[in-house]
Amino acid sequence: MRRPSIFTDRREPLDVKMTPMIDVVFLLLIFFVWTASFHIVEHILPSSVSEIRGSESLSPNEPPPAEADFHDVVVRVLWEDGRVGWRVGGEMLDDLAAVEAKLAGIYRANAEAPVIIDPDNATPLGHVIDVYDLSRRVGFDEVQFAAAEEA
Repeated sequence: MRRPSIFTDRREPLDVKMTPMIDVVFLLLIFFVWTASFHIVEHILPSSVSEIRGSESLSPNEPPPAEADFHDVVVRVLWEDGRVGWRVGGEMLDDLAAVEAKLAGIYRANAEAPVIIDPDNATPLGHVIDVYDLSRRVGFDEVQFAAAEEA
C-alpha cells in the first residue's frame, strides 16, 4: 500500500469569491451613510429651559397664555340668520380681524399646531376660503378641513 503524498494530490486551487463580500460591504456602507443623515443635532432641538438669567426674578403666579394649551386649533365658521360668525377655541368672534388676532396669538404660542377649519353646511364657500387664507397669512403651515362622518 502506498502512502498518499501531498505533492501528488491533484486538487484544484482554492478560489475565494469576492463578489458577494463586496456586495455586503457596499450594502453596509449604504446603510450607515443613510442612517447617519437621521442623526439629530442637539443644539437645534426645542427646549423648555427658561431664558431668564440668574439676577432676574421669576413670577410663578403668572399663568401661561390660554393659547399654549391648544394642540389643534379648530376654527368653526358659523352661518346664522344670513350672517357669518367665527368660533376659535370656544371663543365667539365677530369679524375677521379678531380671528386674525386670535390666530396670531396661538401661532406665537404654538407654531406647529394644525388649524382645522370646520364650516357649517350652509356657510358660503367664500367665508371658508377667507379663513384658510387668513390662517396661511398668519404663518400656519398645516391647515386642514374637517369632514363630516358618513353614516
